[in-house]
Formats: sequence, C-alpha cells, structure tokens
Amino acid sequence: MNRIEKLFSEKKENILSIYFTAGFPGLNDTHTILDSLQKFGADMIEIGMPYSDPLADGPVIQHSSMVSLQNGFTIKWLFRQLHLSRRNLHLPLILMGYLNPVLQFGIENFCIEAHKAGIDGIILPDLPLTVYETEYRPLFEKYGLHVVFLVTPETSDERIRKMDAISTGFIYAVSSSSITGVEKNIAAQENYFRRLKALHLKNPILIGFGIRDNSSFLSVCRYARGAIIGTAYIKSIENSGNIEQGTKKFLNSILEPEPV
Repeated sequence: MNRIEKLFSEKKENILSIYFTAGFPGLNDTHTILDSLQKFGADMIEIGMPYSDPLADGPVIQHSSMVSLQNGFTIKWLFRQLHLSRRNLHLPLILMGYLNPVLQFGIENFCIEAHKAGIDGIILPDLPLTVYETEYRPLFEKYGLHVVFLVTPETSDERIRKMDAISTGFIYAVSSSSITGVEKNIAAQENYFRRLKALHLKNPILIGFGIRDNSSFLSVCRYARGAIIGTAYIKSIENSGNIEQGTKKFLNSILEPEPV
C-alpha cells in the first residue's frame, strides 16, 4: 500500500501536510527539515522543486525558489538527498513542481528516480489533465506514484469528477483562485468547501493556500480530511535561526490551540 493511502486509511481527520522548498534556506537543509517535520507532528510532506518561473507561487515561495537555485539546487541533487533521508522517514513524501524541469529530466527517468527515492506522489500544477491521461498516466502508475491534481472554486463539478476518476492519492483543493501565501478569509470560502464535500469523491480532499494558524487549520478541516501549509512554514524557518526549533514552534502553533 502506498504511504499516502495508508495515511488516509489510518487517520480520518485533521491531517497536516507541510510544504517546503528543497534547498532552502541552505542547500543541505533538506534532511534537517524532513526529520524535524516528522519529529514534531506533520502527517505528510510536500517537497517543492524550485523553478525559475513558478506560476502559482506567491512572493515567499518564489523567493525561496530563487535562493535554492542560487544555492545550486538541481533535481539530481534532490534525489541524492532523498535517498539518504528516506531510510529514517515513514511519512508520505510528495514532490511538487512544474512540468518543464521534469520534461528536461525525462519523464520516465524522473519516475524511476522518484520511486527509488521513496516518493509517494507527484503534484505538477501545469500538467494538463488530458496530457496526463493520454501520455503519462501509465508511467506514473508503473512506478507507484500517485498524481494529485488541483481544483479551485472555478473548477466545474464535471471537471472535478474527471480529475477524481483518473487520479489517486487525494484532491488538492485550492481555497481560492490566487497565488500561494495570500491571506484569505477562509470562512468566505465555505460554500465552495461544502460543494466539494457534497460531491462525495473517491479521493480524500486536502485544502491549501492561505492556511497559517490553528484557527484556519481547524476551520478547513471541518470540510476536508486536512490541510496543506507552505508559505507560513517557509517564513518560520527562514527567520528562526534554528530549523529544528523553528519547526517545533511552528507545528505546535498549528496543532495546539492558543491559550485563551
């Protein structure tokens, strides 16, 4: 059983997935980040593959990608790091990035290396649904990689059902049609969240974009199996001076309600 499936079969609510950019703040910080996230309460980890033209990313993640690339990040380097890190990790790991660098690496080569490194899923926001279905689906399935698609408030029910039918792992519900890191009134998106819940999809739903504290985390968990946090975590480790302690403090702030 894929580790993503195992997570959703064993934990029914309040699943916390954390995104970070590989190679940031320092090129060799990836292992420390992975280890700290597992140690202090994350349920799943999304590893961002930096790209020079990130369409869906806000300024914080764009900056982290730029720093990582300046640090010398490459996909080959990332796979080497993950080979070393995976032996001590039991959490599901997902690679998130853009299609162009993957095409340059070679789709099957990428799938082979991801499988070897213990990756469980892939998120490529600019991978067209039809291209995945007609060209790449057999490759990802061959190497046991769940492909996760993003939906927004503007995505039609028909298209959501199509994504749900051909994808595995979970559905990534973007809380609104904007870039990452923009603060949002999560409560204002409740009709959208209710609509998704009412579709009774085969894949579980995680909600992302704009979730930054215990209140917003618990709010979206009322409508989905859990939430994805990226920008707020990246800010926390950039400014902490100590990744392990910064991660502990951040995850505690998400998972534990603030004292009244």
